[in-house]
Amino acid sequence: MAFNDLLKQVGGVGRFQLIQVTLVVAPLLLMASHNTLQNFTAAIPTHHCRPPANANLSKDGGLEAWLPLDKQGRPKSCLRFTSPQWGLPFHNGTETNGTGVTEPCIDGWVYDNSTYPSTIVSEWNLVCSHRAFRQLAQSLYMVGVLLGAMMFGYLADRLGRRKVLILNYLQTAVSGTCAAYAPNYTVYCIFRLLSGMSLASIAINCMTLNVEWMPIHTRACVGTVIGYTYSVGQFILAGVAYAVPHWRHLQLLVSVPYFVAFIYSWFFIESARWYSSSGRLDLTLRALQRVARINGKKEEGAKLNIEVLRTSLQKELTLGKGQASAMELLRCPELRRLFLCLSMLWFATSFAYYGLVMDLQGFGVSIYLIQVIFGAVDLPAKFVCFLVINSLGRRPAQLASLLLAGICILVNGIIPKDQTIVRTSLAVLGKGCLASSFNCIFLYTGELYPTVIRAVIVLLPETLGQPLPDTVQDLKSRKGKQRQLQQEQQKQMIPLQASTQEKNGL
Repeated sequence: MAFNDLLKQVGGVGRFQLIQVTLVVAPLLLMASHNTLQNFTAAIPTHHCRPPANANLSKDGGLEAWLPLDKQGRPKSCLRFTSPQWGLPFHNGTETNGTGVTEPCIDGWVYDNSTYPSTIVSEWNLVCSHRAFRQLAQSLYMVGVLLGAMMFGYLADRLGRRKVLILNYLQTAVSGTCAAYAPNYTVYCIFRLLSGMSLASIAINCMTLNVEWMPIHTRACVGTVIGYTYSVGQFILAGVAYAVPHWRHLQLLVSVPYFVAFIYSWFFIESARWYSSSGRLDLTLRALQRVARINGKKEEGAKLNIEVLRTSLQKELTLGKGQASAMELLRCPELRRLFLCLSMLWFATSFAYYGLVMDLQGFGVSIYLIQVIFGAVDLPAKFVCFLVINSLGRRPAQLASLLLAGICILVNGIIPKDQTIVRTSLAVLGKGCLASSFNCIFLYTGELYPTVIRAVIVLLPETLGQPLPDTVQDLKSRKGKQRQLQQEQQKQMIPLQASTQEKNGL
């Protein structure tokens, strides 16, 4: 556990940390754009059935003669009359407008392009009986997120964080660009799935690489910076989507910048902590000395050599080998408990979060406005979370954020649908709590897992002020020390209780 001292020796939080953290975090500005992109690229325009090709609208009495009305007096989206209807029964809003027989939209649909000039819904007719395909596209993206987290998390522990990030930036840029030029729905879904895979890995390895290069007392700050970067990205998405309403142009605009990230990511310095856990002392020394030069600590870096590292990191070198297998998550009791608890936390947070943010049209207000509001609520929510994390610890922050989010969502479920302001307010508050939960769980996961498997609440231990575990054995040692400390505290309480009883004459 001496690595934190080595970081302080080569500058702690210096020029290198500020530059690399900034460059690693910058691509996350567009992470929100990709995660919730389909709120805009798959928005559902107002639509109705197209009349038959042989219809004479001027003779039939206009388009309205072919369109049945719903109970609100609006044209139905998925039905039309088999023949034009005339007279008063047309306007009564009943199921078949009095006498007309209806049929599906066998000749296609007519879309209102005033708000959404072009979406995947209007281009590929993902409405009515094909409406499920709209949700399928987003579901496949989330499947990609799951696959990417597992596959690239494993590769990051094997090959290093830097190499995987370089690959992920390129994959995001290419797959996102190809999705913008997709000739059909199937090709679009394939590239969206690939984008989800790479973006999930970018999020994980961004946190991992930054945390592993930062001293203990700054880790919460790094996590908060990453969280706020994602929040700012939500404002960017609202502005860009409003300025570029065509779905292909919007898809392209949020994907091309990752080519820039791919180019400059070659200059990242790999995690020296990962090098040491992999037994590569030569690369560990080279990375630390390079960081020392950038931080203006060249003399301190020159004092380091292989023997110094071998002495300082002796435990990591002897225990770290052969323990990088993902099977340790199930084989080791301590890791198994962490894995199960964290998995439930990730599922609960992600399920509730995306359930809220992926249905912006359902709030009945401008989706651009609600996107801005959802981004704005993150700012105070994540600041409060930061204060709690630094003062009370990670576990209380995680517990409180999920509890409040659950209350907001449950109460929202029993509020009448016509209470739009109340429902929207509760949804915004719940989203802020879930954003705080994400902020905490990213940091919490990175601190709880050992370095060799890091890239994969009440029962979880506190990590405030604790050094990062580099090996599975470190995790076991941490648990043993906590038990020993509790036992010592209990022993100290016994004589205190006895002396109190003596004073009372008992």
